[in-house]
Formats: sequence, C-alpha cells, structure tokens
Amino acid sequence: MLIEYIEEALKKAKYEIIEDEESYYGEVSELPGVWATGKTLEECRENLKQTIEGWIIISIKKGLPLPKIGDLEIKDLEECSV
Repeated sequence: MLIEYIEEALKKAKYEIIEDEESYYGEVSELPGVWATGKTLEECRENLKQTIEGWIIISIKKGLPLPKIGDLEIKDLEECSV
C-alpha cells in the first residue's frame, strides 16, 4: 500500500531546472513541504522518493492524515505502523 502511494506521488511530481549547484528541483504539490534537488534528474527523483518516505513516516508517527494521491488514499494508519 505504501509503495503504491509513493509511486503515485512520484507520478504527480513536477521537476524544473534551477540555477544552483544541484540544478534539478522536484516537488509534489499534493504533499506540503515535500521537495528535493539533485545534480541530475535521476538523482533528484531518488532524493524526492526518500523525502516522500520520510514525510510519510513523520506523518504516521504524529498521527497526521495522509492526503489522497490520485485514486490512492490511506485511511487506517495503524495498518502502516512504523
């Protein structure tokens, strides 16, 4: 369930090139505060994936609801306890 959620979030990600040492920037607007950078698009995508994973873990630990991503919604966080 969580893998599908992360994959769906990555499908919603938007990337852009910025003027920085790590010139690729990506974010998932449906997940507040989730963004990452990288020197390549692939590095940025991998960093974004790790950021999403961390964001989910923190949200679960704090008992915060996870927003619906596409058709995926995680309602029962106790099934996903970490």
